Amino acid sequence: MKFPKVTVVLVSAALLFVLWEQTRERPQPVDARRFANLADNPVELSVAMDWVVRQLPVLCEDATGQDSDSRAHSTCVSEGETRTSACRRAVYDRFPSVIASEQVFRDVALSAMNCLVPQSGLVE
Repeated sequence: MKFPKVTVVLVSAALLFVLWEQTRERPQPVDARRFANLADNPVELSVAMDWVVRQLPVLCEDATGQDSDSRAHSTCVSEGETRTSACRRAVYDRFPSVIASEQVFRDVALSAMNCLVPQSGLVE
């Protein structure tokens, strides 16, 4: 029986990747203040989308009018999480990769929020 060299190489490469992924530094979460002066300090679209996705529990609390212990809130969060990748793709296709103005950031945030937690009806 031949020794499976290719399999050993692929498995070794996968293990090295997992080890590398576990040891690299994680970026700090972005605070909303990061988006205050975009003209002088532009931000990448992916950073803005990460921030919007982290706001999902708050968005669901506003949309449902109930706290995080309720069933409606939990359902809203889980449905928003399932839409995350589709919403990211939609926003990435529609907006530039670098956000350098408050207007573009507002449009990105509103588009992403509406995609993650769609609301219908009249605005109060």
